[in-house]
Order: sequence, then C-alpha cells, then structure tokens
Amino acid sequence: MTELTPLDRAHAAMETAESDDAARLQFFERLADAELFVLLKAEAQQGQIEPELFEVENTRYVLGFDREARLTDFVGKAAPYVALSGRAVASMLASADMGLGLNLEVAPSSILIPPGAVLWLDQTLGHMPEEIEARIDTFSAPRGLPETLIRALDMKLATAAGLAHSAYLVSVSYAGGGNGHMLGFVDALEDAHGALANATNEALTFSGIEAGALDVGFFAAADPVAAKMARAGLRFDLPQPAPPADHQPPPPGSDPAKPPILK
Repeated sequence: MTELTPLDRAHAAMETAESDDAARLQFFERLADAELFVLLKAEAQQGQIEPELFEVENTRYVLGFDREARLTDFVGKAAPYVALSGRAVASMLASADMGLGLNLEVAPSSILIPPGAVLWLDQTLGHMPEEIEARIDTFSAPRGLPETLIRALDMKLATAAGLAHSAYLVSVSYAGGGNGHMLGFVDALEDAHGALANATNEALTFSGIEAGALDVGFFAAADPVAAKMARAGLRFDLPQPAPPADHQPPPPGSDPAKPPILK
C-alpha cells in the first residue's frame, strides 16, 4: 500500500469532520506547504509553462499531484511537469480564475478544488504581518494558547529547515504597557526573517484562532534575551541541514605512487 502523504491525512480529517472549520483550515495549510507536480502540455520552454487543462461544468482546472509517481500513474506514462509549491500554484490559478484537480483518481486525497477556494487560499496567504519595534520588559511561560496553535507551529517550523537554529514561544510584557505572546527565533538567517515571520503568521491563521495575535522576534544566541527565552519559553528545534559527508580516503590503487597491496 502506498504511504499516506500529509495531504492524504489532512484530506481524510477534513472529510471525516465536514463541519469542522479547523480541519478544513489544516487541509489548506498542508496544500499551501506541499510541493505539487503540475501536469504540462509540453516541456517548459525558456521558463514558460503551459499546464494541461480540463473542464468540468464550464470551469477550467489544472492537474496537480503531491508525488511525481502519482502524476505518472494518472497519465500512464512519463509526462512533462513543473514542480511548484502549493502557494505558488494557488497564486497562478487565482489570477487565471482556475481550479485545481488534486491527485485525481490516484490517491485518497483526490479532490476538485474550485476557483473560489483557490482564490480564498491565495488571498489568505497574502496577509502579511506588520513590522513594529517594541522593548520587552519581562518574559514568562506561554499561557492560554490552544493546542491547535502549538501543533500548527510545530508542523510549520518543521518545513523551515536551516533557516534558524531554534525558536521559543513565550509570554511577554512590553515596556510602557501591553502583554502578548511572541515566537522568538534564535540565530535565524538574516535573509529568512521575512519567510519565518510569514510562516508564523500562517500557522496562526490556519490554526483557526479568531482575532489572535502572535509577535515574532529575532535574536542571536549570544544575546541575553535568548537565555531569558530559554528559561521561560516552549522550545522548537528547527531541522538542520545534514553536515557534509566526512572526507573519504582515496580507494586503493588510485595513487600511482602507492600501488594496491595484493594478498
């Protein structure tokens, strides 16, 4: 049996609880984060692609699959495709008023996602966090946050390999008044600050919390603030890229000056 993918599991949860908004939100979040293999009419030429289209009740759909093998199974042979993130596919289709045929006929997550739902996903992903400056007075353990948000953050940060060393979820009190929660990233790549802030915002949005807010901060490991967060907060360890393989000695006989020993 083919291994279930994150989209398969999220789709099953959504189908099981049709009236559960949180389950639908989590499906759309997994769709946005997924790598999709979009079926093309022909190989891309000079960066230009032309997806294969089909119509259902006068609505055009593009075919996308979350595994290359599933695309091949659907077509029945090797076929041209382009690999894009789910969020990129949503942006492309929303501007063209098209829907997405996801994993059709080849997976448990087979579903037609109409243009209106694709447009909603693209607009939801487009909500960018605002940048502000504030001085933190005190840190404490996070309180009153739903488990759905903790799980959403855990899953979202698991996709941010190498962008930061770790992150801490803490309650904060700001100088001059005001309280809230913050996700503080430690040793984040400077170029990744925007991506990590957006990922945090998406985790909050797709966790289904109404009128919620979660601040984001970036700190060096040597900053005293990092130590304060470590003492008070809930820690998330981001996946790190695998270190380069240790240098292997040359095989016997590869050095002309050192012929192999024969036994």
